Amino acid sequence: MREHFASIIAGIGEDLTRPGLLDTPDRAAKAFQFLTRGYNQTLEEVVNDALFPSDSDEMIIVKDIELYSLCEHHLLPFIGKAHVAYIPTGKVLGLSKVARIVDMFARRLQIQEQLTVQIAECIQDITGASGVGVIIEAKHMCMMMRGVEKQNSSMKTSAMRGTFRSNQATRNEFLSLLR
Repeated sequence: MREHFASIIAGIGEDLTRPGLLDTPDRAAKAFQFLTRGYNQTLEEVVNDALFPSDSDEMIIVKDIELYSLCEHHLLPFIGKAHVAYIPTGKVLGLSKVARIVDMFARRLQIQEQLTVQIAECIQDITGASGVGVIIEAKHMCMMMRGVEKQNSSMKTSAMRGTFRSNQATRNEFLSLLR
């Protein structure tokens, strides 16, 4: 990756021998590997057996989970927060694991729409929940820094599974608890 970053920097007309850029290809390669570390994670590693028996059948919500991702179209960041809810059926997921699942999928080249669905389907598959709801709100640098340059715009996406899709009262409870 180092050589590719060096080519990109040279390609924009910069001098790779100037002091500020001497180590930039190495730093950029390390940064990009960090920003896309979700490719090197598996769901089994992330969850790490933190699925626990529970009699609870009430809604569990983890809100305001910060997320940082890279738009797969421009390789520019999008930054926001995820709200994840599920209704357990005998098993609950360790609290930090919800945030780790968000990070695992966010730290890949993404579009927000797909990220939202991936998180919902993953939580559904792991927990066997009767329903899952995921809402993501994010600001996209590809829209803010280039193109239409709209700094105050944000995007909201949702994915509703099971009772969150079929039962309006469940969906409304989730939405009202986010306010």
